[in-house]
Amino acid sequence: MADVTVHGAGIFGLTVAWACARRGASVRVIDPMGPGAGASGGLVGALAPHVPENWNAKKQLQFDSLVMAEAMWAEVARLAETDPGYARSGRLQPIPDEAALAFAEARTETARELWQGRFTWDIVPQDGYAPYAAAPTGLLIRDTLSARLHPRRAIAALARALANLGVEICKDGAATGRQVWATGTAGLEEISGVLGADVGNGVKGQAALLDFDGRTLPQLFADGLHIIPHGDGTTAIGSTSERDYTDPDGTDARLDALIEKARALCPVLGGADVLDRWAGLRPRARSRAPMLGHHPTRPGAFIANGGFKIGFGMAPVIGEIMADLVLDGRDRIPDGFRAAASLPKERPPQK
Repeated sequence: MADVTVHGAGIFGLTVAWACARRGASVRVIDPMGPGAGASGGLVGALAPHVPENWNAKKQLQFDSLVMAEAMWAEVARLAETDPGYARSGRLQPIPDEAALAFAEARTETARELWQGRFTWDIVPQDGYAPYAAAPTGLLIRDTLSARLHPRRAIAALARALANLGVEICKDGAATGRQVWATGTAGLEEISGVLGADVGNGVKGQAALLDFDGRTLPQLFADGLHIIPHGDGTTAIGSTSERDYTDPDGTDARLDALIEKARALCPVLGGADVLDRWAGLRPRARSRAPMLGHHPTRPGAFIANGGFKIGFGMAPVIGEIMADLVLDGRDRIPDGFRAAASLPKERPPQK
């Protein structure tokens, strides 16, 4: 019998299982579709920070997670003998005008303090990165905190590392011990149905993988678009953010437009073939932050859901926080990340 049963084999479920198993708990993961079948099976893998200003508990938690990620994925790679595609490659952002330049200059100072002198947010000339990145001002922001991860390789490596720790990942089976529900969009919709109120839903995203080897380049974030050169010689671009859709898993003209936009922003992608197209639903809680803690409709159970666009970046710290709560009863979840933050105020969470 398992001490902990995790429902859901996406990045949140697998990382909670990882944190619990490394503390000596016996863990079973149950997912009818297998590891990474939902939003975690995408292509992009941008691990990028909030801007270094107006600091709060959410930004601190994200910073802690991005710092933890390097050691976590190195340990996963060692145990799995598989490369998850992690690298702290940094990020470029074009500076479009003088107003944006003033903001960027101010943030170089706040980054020194808030990022504890360990990472930088600097302004650099675009000459060293042309024609990969360009800006009307000729200047780019370069931060050294951002990292990238290949989502599918990371999920496969994490599943293999868990198996080597004795964790069973199965499509069905008995749920024993403490229960953690990390079931993505389906889980949010289930809670909304039980409570009769919108707690969260799926937001469709579309992304593409191009045959361009930019593995020595930083990631690029421009005009709301992520361009992520992976270590395997491919480059991911994404993603759309669609609240209205008819086909949650189908790619369409919106992705075609995204590809063309990426090629316009980054001319070196112009002749690169499209290797893969992906679409899926990313779980977005009503608060926009992950929902963590005691499950609101399953008494005695726990929830880790709502990763939306930051699931891979937040996963290392969320795994540890949930292991603290599930195994030791120690609650260090910031208020903004509690499940209650996404619940209707007239219906307090159940415990």
